[in-house]
Amino acid sequence: MTDVDEKHEETLDPESPEAWDALRTLGRRMVDEAMDSLRTVRERPVWRPLPPGASQSLNPRRPVPQEGEGAEAAYRDFVENVLPYPTGNIHPRFWGWVMGTGTPLGMLAEMLAAGMNCHVAGYEDAAARVEDQVLAWCRELLGFPESASGLLVSGASMATLVGLSVARSEKAGGDVRRTGLFGQIRMTLYASRETHACVRRAAEVLGLGSDSLRLLPVDANFRVDVGALRAAIARDRAEGLRPFCVVGNAGTVNTGAVDDLEALADVAQQEGLWFHVDGAFGALAALSPRLRPLLRGMERADSLAFDLHKWMHIPFEAGCILVRSEVAHRRAFAYQTEYLAQMPRGLAARPSMFSEYGVQLTRGFRALKVWMSLKAHGAAKFARLIEQNVEQARALARRVDAEPELQRLSPVSLNVVCFRYVGRGVPEERLDAWNRELLCRLHESGVAVPSYTTLGGRYCLRVCLTNHRTRREDLELLVHEVLRLGRELAAESETTSD
Repeated sequence: MTDVDEKHEETLDPESPEAWDALRTLGRRMVDEAMDSLRTVRERPVWRPLPPGASQSLNPRRPVPQEGEGAEAAYRDFVENVLPYPTGNIHPRFWGWVMGTGTPLGMLAEMLAAGMNCHVAGYEDAAARVEDQVLAWCRELLGFPESASGLLVSGASMATLVGLSVARSEKAGGDVRRTGLFGQIRMTLYASRETHACVRRAAEVLGLGSDSLRLLPVDANFRVDVGALRAAIARDRAEGLRPFCVVGNAGTVNTGAVDDLEALADVAQQEGLWFHVDGAFGALAALSPRLRPLLRGMERADSLAFDLHKWMHIPFEAGCILVRSEVAHRRAFAYQTEYLAQMPRGLAARPSMFSEYGVQLTRGFRALKVWMSLKAHGAAKFARLIEQNVEQARALARRVDAEPELQRLSPVSLNVVCFRYVGRGVPEERLDAWNRELLCRLHESGVAVPSYTTLGGRYCLRVCLTNHRTRREDLELLVHEVLRLGRELAAESETTSD
């Protein structure tokens, strides 16, 4: 290389002390404005659609920039066209689907993790030790033994895929990692019809096929029918199939129902099946001594999937899988390669790598935001916030029950309230369309964002409280707006009829 070539070597770091100072000043402004955005979130609409200017700025047909415009201009574009139009889940009146709200500290922890930019495959460094400690805390909080293994993943869908991968490997009756499922007896797994779609997706991805998933009926409280489970297992065995896994719900997505996990653990033990629990948000109710009895039996699971970015408010993404048998967990994923072989000393001296317990080799430092949040706030604070949401859900249910124009459609097991506007004498056949339109108007008003579901063939609004910013007054406003919009629809209907 010549002297001339060396003069043109480039970097993405600032290239002068003045440039470093300018970026530092911009960074401080970013932090200040992000904090202001969180502090004033209650003053803004929950959600609003992108206006034409922002849509045009973010049009995917715009060509890739060939020459940079600078950090200041890029940040200005973010402030004008991205920041004002989020999903809305950081807002106190966002109760749609099951989303956490994040925290200011979590935001800062993400920045620190990005600054370190560790590759957390499992090298001998502090990032791996932080994840080790976080996983140990998760085992302790959720009643798993110290010998259990675990892994931080993107979310409960990936955690379920990992858990069911271990179940498939352990119960297949052969080395499916080497031979695959071709020629194998069909393996079947069992879950209630209220189970999250990620279980079906995992069955498909793992080559089991969705036809191998038996979706079982539920009782009036939307909990799996254990008798139907036993009958389905016996029927499949009689037909020469291989039952291998029972999936229990610690908080269903539709209603928050918790299956009889103790009974499911008994069935799995008696039948020699793997017991997997989908605890995406509900598992963390175990942090509360008051709510923990609702989850009795969860600690007996062979694998447990849950999210830290839901009811613990860690910024996305932060999910976790715990597996009771470390040997089984590693056996399902570990492999030997020369370029990942353990060294006697140095950076690669760690006895095992996180990449031996899941599908990812490249992994970000997602453990830091969990670690810092637990150290800063403490598990007891998170438990109180979970209890607060449960009490808010029960208060909302009482408010709905007291209003003749509203109808609740499911019990409140944890933190989910499903109800609809029924008005006064509105024909049943019109209610689904009315409630769909009502929900759209509610979103578009920016006042509140619940989501929706269908229970017993009836469309309804679904309020899921995993929000540490919600107050009782927010829920009272929701009821007020639902009644107002429902009456508005009734008046429009009468005008149209006339």
